[in-house]
Amino acid sequence: MRFWDSSALIPLVVEEERSRACRSLRRANSSIAVWALTRTELTSAVQRLAREGLLRRDDVKVALRRVRLLEQRWTEVEAWQAVRDRADRALGSHPLTAADALQLAAALVLANERPRGRVFVTADKRLSQAASAEGFDVVVPQ
Repeated sequence: MRFWDSSALIPLVVEEERSRACRSLRRANSSIAVWALTRTELTSAVQRLAREGLLRRDDVKVALRRVRLLEQRWTEVEAWQAVRDRADRALGSHPLTAADALQLAAALVLANERPRGRVFVTADKRLSQAASAEGFDVVVPQ
């Protein structure tokens, strides 16, 4: 099972430069794990794009439908306290935002703190560096 950060999932719901690469990764291994608040992050990204005039109303509806379809198939890491505690430690080791620290922490909790050989999919440079430093095999869709 691969852990997917929101930055790598948004190209699956909104067409962008790396959408093709993300779809290819998903076809290669459809088993996706995410942090419990990933749906909220994706919804936020879609609505932000709409506010910025980059998505039309119909495109927003399609994107949000795709989020719901993905949600039906992914596995969520819901260990709130463990993830929060691990995120606090990650913030002391890596230059991450709170949201990115929670993503990394969720992946570490899922991996039982043994990330070697586990895949972390992200399009975020700082998060990819932190995940790699923690021992994950990082995949950055191009």
